[in-house]
Amino acid sequence: MTDLQKRSLLKFAAISAVAAAALVGCGKKEEPPAPAPVAAPVKAEPLKIAFAYVGPVGDGGWTFAHDNGRKAVEAAYGDKVVTSFVEKVPESADAERVLRDMASQGNKLIFGTTFGYMEPMLKVAADFKDVKFEHATGYKTADNMRTYDSRTYEGAYLAGVIAGKMSKTGTLGVVGSVPIPEVVRNINSFTLGAQSVNPKVKTKVVWVNEWFNPPKETEAATALINGGADVLFQNTDSSAVLQTAEKMGKRAFGWDSDMTAYGPKAHLGSAIINWGPYYVKAVGEALEGKWATGQAWWGVKEGAIDMVSIAADVPEATKKRIDEVKAGLKDGSFAIWKGPIMDNTGKVLIAKDVVADDKFLGGLKSYVKGVEGKVPGN
Repeated sequence: MTDLQKRSLLKFAAISAVAAAALVGCGKKEEPPAPAPVAAPVKAEPLKIAFAYVGPVGDGGWTFAHDNGRKAVEAAYGDKVVTSFVEKVPESADAERVLRDMASQGNKLIFGTTFGYMEPMLKVAADFKDVKFEHATGYKTADNMRTYDSRTYEGAYLAGVIAGKMSKTGTLGVVGSVPIPEVVRNINSFTLGAQSVNPKVKTKVVWVNEWFNPPKETEAATALINGGADVLFQNTDSSAVLQTAEKMGKRAFGWDSDMTAYGPKAHLGSAIINWGPYYVKAVGEALEGKWATGQAWWGVKEGAIDMVSIAADVPEATKKRIDEVKAGLKDGSFAIWKGPIMDNTGKVLIAKDVVADDKFLGGLKSYVKGVEGKVPGN
């Protein structure tokens, strides 16, 4: 075979191999391209929420109740939120410093839980427009700051119904904190409740000018008992008033939280605040982008106020009356502040059959008939 013939055969073989490979390829099913990897969903950052407390979380009263509300938020939203708090924040320049620090640390929802934080919070809110602020018991708002409160006067009235029935001397005592309308309203409502079962009852008041000061609260409670009061009520944050009544053989109430354990023999009942429903609602609105400024004032109707752990020796008829008042407050058939109501100088505060509105209740500066003395500063 010549060289030319050999080269021709090799060339033919190569062409045949290529053709054969092509034929095999035509019969082979092509594999689909591998899918592109799917990116893992980005987990939303939790909402950072901070609470500023005026007292210690262990006060057994006001701050303890707020901290229970914070815990309700954690239980409701789990890893969608991260909460923190600072306790014992004074109603002073320190409040602005703490609130500003909370905002600077990335908290996007901040709750201030006492009246004295109102002005500092307004100032801080103006500098942190992307942060939502909530102020308890105040009346000033901004685009990114709203107020919320509980109708503590409803709990005060319920306590008064019990006090009026259980007092043997007809003299009741109240340890007042700070003489602002909120506290005056509670003192008056307590007295109105007592008068509903004992029209001749009178109420003495001693002011301590602080929300939380157990030694001063103890001194005030002692002075009231020495002045003839046999049932004590308070608008202060610790359990000192109840404990003093226990030591001196008198009766008293828990306030803001169930204080039974602090004075089981003296305890007649506790007018409690449940902040949980409001806090859960407010946080839900922030998470869903539905939060808006405004004012909220919740009471028995919304599950924010109740009278609990009523003493066994309180008559059944009185317990029944408590249930009737609560039912009336829930369905709107009962109004605590319905005239005629007089102040303790004989002036008409509310005319007959007139029901006071929230504006009136928010500006109370005088005592009702039956409360001795004068509101400081008025």
